[in-house]
Amino acid sequence: MTEEKTRIHTRISPDTHRKMEAAFPRANCRSQNEFVEKAIRFYSDYVTMQEVTNFLPPIFLHAMRATLQGSEDRTCRLLFKLTVEIGMMMHVLAAGLEIDNSQLDDLRWRCVQEVKKTNGGIKFKDVLQEHDNGGFD
Repeated sequence: MTEEKTRIHTRISPDTHRKMEAAFPRANCRSQNEFVEKAIRFYSDYVTMQEVTNFLPPIFLHAMRATLQGSEDRTCRLLFKLTVEIGMMMHVLAAGLEIDNSQLDDLRWRCVQEVKKTNGGIKFKDVLQEHDNGGFD
């Protein structure tokens, strides 16, 4: 069953007509009528979206802020837990090692340089290998 269609009469400029004739085969249209109908639907949707954007951005902004805040809260909790674990590790190491302040300052400087050089991508295996080669003595 075919859908009943409404007939409208329009006038377009010759330039617009040339553009339409050139474009409708690329739009996979079998006729100018099909092309015009697709164009009207597209433009109608475009106009509707322009109206929708008047109230969507505040909603979208609110949702994005909530998502970012949730992510920030999770990151802060994880950083807190990580800092506690590192603090525990430091206390265990400090109790078992005898390192003077100058050695500690030298180690801190080397570690800062290593973090900068590797952009934070330090691997335990690489550090162990450097120690085996006499790198941090």
